Amino acid sequence: MGILALDDLPRPGPHRTYGPAERTRILQEAHRTPDRKEDATATWSLTLLQPALRQASDGLPKVSTFTILHTLHEAGYSWQKDRTWCHTGRTLKKGKDGTVYQKEDPYTQEKKRR
Repeated sequence: MGILALDDLPRPGPHRTYGPAERTRILQEAHRTPDRKEDATATWSLTLLQPALRQASDGLPKVSTFTILHTLHEAGYSWQKDRTWCHTGRTLKKGKDGTVYQKEDPYTQEKKRR
């Protein structure tokens, strides 16, 4: 038997409420390449996927990062350490009005030398 015998035991907490259609929607959003202006990112993370799914017209308004993580793991995905490289000293910020602007740190070179 071993550890596989534990797989069918009831788990604490609320039961899963998302079915195959909702899991497919989560995977569909994860496969989508993020729009740098709209999503303010070049790569997805759990905390960035969550609002994207919640705010989409066909999205999931109450989805949690745990549900997203669990769905991605079930589909065979795993988090990878290597991420897209970004230019040092530049950040993209999204204002309250939705505009995205680039901010540069004038002290970048000084900070690199320390």
